Amino acid sequence: MPSNFQAEEQVFGGEHHSGRVARPLWTAIKRGLLGRCPHCGKGKLFHAFVKSVDKCEVCGEELHHHRADDLPAYLVIVIVGHIVVGSFMAVEATTTLSNLQHALIWVPLTIILAVALLQPVKGAVIGLQWALYMHGFGDEKDEFESHS
Repeated sequence: MPSNFQAEEQVFGGEHHSGRVARPLWTAIKRGLLGRCPHCGKGKLFHAFVKSVDKCEVCGEELHHHRADDLPAYLVIVIVGHIVVGSFMAVEATTTLSNLQHALIWVPLTIILAVALLQPVKGAVIGLQWALYMHGFGDEKDEFESHS
């Protein structure tokens, strides 16, 4: 390693030669998970269940141009699927529940987990996009927007 190497917090999206300030990735994701602005951590990220605010009420960071799209839903499916299927297999291997009992346990659990995780996961995706200067967070137009 070069002698001028310095240990620093892992950040992405900012490049030394681009002049952009590097943004702390894990801090932005954590703030998003908690439903807070990825920039300041104080303003609310959502004004409805999964409807994000257009602009942070505290720091003024514009958030309207994020494009979380379907990624949060896919991530929730993967997370909930692993929890429910793993738990189901463990219960099935250790007990003798009827099909009705399994349905009464796993269907509500699946729905509750999916609903409970959707907003935090969407917030984390928005935080990720903000930290990486994606989809307008870097003051440039998306390729999709420039062709329309």
